[in-house]
Amino acid sequence: MGLAGLARLHGLFAAYKPPGLKWKHLRDTVELQLLKGLNAGKRPASEHRVRFLLGPVEGSEEKELTLTATSVPTLIDHPLVRGPAFTSLKIGIGHRLDAQASGVLVLGVGRGRSLLTDMYNAHLTKDYTVHGLLGKATDDFCEDGRLVEKTTYDHVTREKLERILALIQGSHQKALVMYSNVDLQTQEAYEMAVSGVMRPTNKSPMLITGIRCLQFAPPEFLLEVRCMHETQKQLRRLVHEIGLELKSTAVCTQVRRTRDGFFTLDDALLRTQWDLPSIQDAIQSAAPRVAAELEKNLRPGLGTQQPSSPGWPWDSEGPSSALGLESHAGH
Repeated sequence: MGLAGLARLHGLFAAYKPPGLKWKHLRDTVELQLLKGLNAGKRPASEHRVRFLLGPVEGSEEKELTLTATSVPTLIDHPLVRGPAFTSLKIGIGHRLDAQASGVLVLGVGRGRSLLTDMYNAHLTKDYTVHGLLGKATDDFCEDGRLVEKTTYDHVTREKLERILALIQGSHQKALVMYSNVDLQTQEAYEMAVSGVMRPTNKSPMLITGIRCLQFAPPEFLLEVRCMHETQKQLRRLVHEIGLELKSTAVCTQVRRTRDGFFTLDDALLRTQWDLPSIQDAIQSAAPRVAAELEKNLRPGLGTQQPSSPGWPWDSEGPSSALGLESHAGH
């Protein structure tokens, strides 16, 4: 395997991070498995050197000694002498996930780490499924946090929830236009808005480009959120603020990333697939798509946001609510 295997490791791939696992532990585990695979490859045959060894003369009855030219292997490259051929790999992490969150986590190996920077500069959107629970509030917006308040939720309906979500999406889309530094009176701005490819030019607070309710079975509800520049804590806080707007309270029970840019759950390797052959195949399979998407999204004058999917309208309007907008940019 050796250097040939290492040559196929330069690029990006996605892994599925389970809840409760820190991203650093995931990266270290992937590095350990890759090193194990690289070092398990068959090494080239050892070099031989000619040595003159002292030994008895063949066929002689007397105890005479003579020097005999003998080819012996050199031990300088033996694994027990030199140690493993590969001891470390340079592995970078894309948009991070905190310990409680799960889902798609993009990693870059070797020269692929520079592609992670390109992904940051492209301001690509990400998709999440966010589970909420009505009726209580905690200090950290998580279900297992310290309980602060309990409220009723019988008056909450799906129609009321969707009305709040429409206001959130409208306010964030107005903020997206502001951070994009686009003149709304130009044809370019109109075309970008219609096609859904508007993006911020620099860092910004969390921007939600689409949000909708997938399931509503009080006290539980499930949201799908398309956003950029977010942190998972901001998404949990969003659930809390939605509960307040509904004249109740809510906590977040799960945050799961289903897409990061052009990587989806179908691309993410499960924990049993964090081995050298699987990661090599994933990198080689994703390489053409990564190159094409980055070239398309980094061209001057074009945005990077994917076209809005059905049910995620661009033209929803609402008051300039501050729900979900914070003064600092997410990771």
